[in-house]
Amino acid sequence: MLDGLDDIDWARLGHAYGAADDVPDQLRALLSPDPAVRDEALGELYTNVFHQGSRFEASAYAVPFLVELLADPATPDPAAVLGLLSALAIGYDEGFLPEGFPVAEYRRAAEGGRELLDAKPPPWTGTDESEKEYVEYTYVESLSAAEQGRLWAYVEVATYDAVRAGVPVFRTVLTHPDASVRTVAAYALAWFPEEADGSVSALAGAIDAAQEPGVESTPGEMATMLVASGLLGAAPDVRWLADPRPVLRWAAAIGRVRVLGAAADAATVEELLSWASAPSDDAGTGPVEGEWVPFLGGDRGGYAGLALRQLGPEHEDRAFDALLDRLPAVSGERSLTVLGVALRLAFPDGPAAAGTPVGVLPPRQRRLAEVLGRSTEPWLIDGQEFGNVAMLVGEYGLPRSREAMLTYLERVP
Repeated sequence: MLDGLDDIDWARLGHAYGAADDVPDQLRALLSPDPAVRDEALGELYTNVFHQGSRFEASAYAVPFLVELLADPATPDPAAVLGLLSALAIGYDEGFLPEGFPVAEYRRAAEGGRELLDAKPPPWTGTDESEKEYVEYTYVESLSAAEQGRLWAYVEVATYDAVRAGVPVFRTVLTHPDASVRTVAAYALAWFPEEADGSVSALAGAIDAAQEPGVESTPGEMATMLVASGLLGAAPDVRWLADPRPVLRWAAAIGRVRVLGAAADAATVEELLSWASAPSDDAGTGPVEGEWVPFLGGDRGGYAGLALRQLGPEHEDRAFDALLDRLPAVSGERSLTVLGVALRLAFPDGPAAAGTPVGVLPPRQRRLAEVLGRSTEPWLIDGQEFGNVAMLVGEYGLPRSREAMLTYLERVP
């Protein structure tokens, strides 16, 4: 197990905090029988080879060993390993929904990045912690903005491709006895469109197997498989829209509109609108047991709101109405998701000019301002003011707080 781990000169590879010589012990700790030890190691790996969504030179080198851990039945927590692999592949998924991962775009952005990475000096390995990151950062900062973009794009693509090599293992894990592991495996497969042919057939087989008598499957597991199939270009069968389990109807609509787009049937459209307008799905109470899906952190209504834009202009008015129905009841990251879609629909030509009176705003813009003025929740996260919402609203020329919004609305001539 983990043969070759010590053959890599980790000290010459960089991660978020300099030399990556701590990574081998963290990878080994994922095999510990002690959950606390495993959790600590996993947290450290998320911190150093996946720091706030960024990937580093050492990230791609860690991936093959994570895949090896996943493939070994003795690994104590394969779902956690899969989760880390998915994160290393794409970062945070909200940037790629509802369309899926734009791998061709990323490969173009990475052209020329390998040469820039090869020219990078090794990270500092001395005892002075204050100098640990200095050498590498100095090199990166010496590059132009365009060169830095190519360098980091290559690092991301190299890590993505390292994870892509594990796709056959992910397909095998779809037969794991634990439904939570099968769920995360389906989620991981969704991000590799270049492997779609084999993955779509594997997902179809897993969906069939989950319905066999005696199989302990969950609605969330099957829903994740349906969404993953849609992201890979295979629309779920229309029969799923009539399933008595809400999460499966949601997943069918999400997967179908991803493939069918503006040609989506009426039943798909209605299901999406229903979810996008609902005050909550499981927000506030936590995920319903057996129904959680990994996409967008389990925010099904938010994902439905994102998917509305795939319906095309014919449904824009109803889509906007649905978003405004949901917005007053959501906060935190869920508020950002709904608000982001609503703002794009309300301001198709860009932000309002500074000083624009509320009375001359177009109807959608004024309606959105009114909802934000009379609603407390969208401005908050965990009961506190959410700066990200304030910034997002301000980018479109609207007041940056609820109080300022109310004052603005009172100035109607």
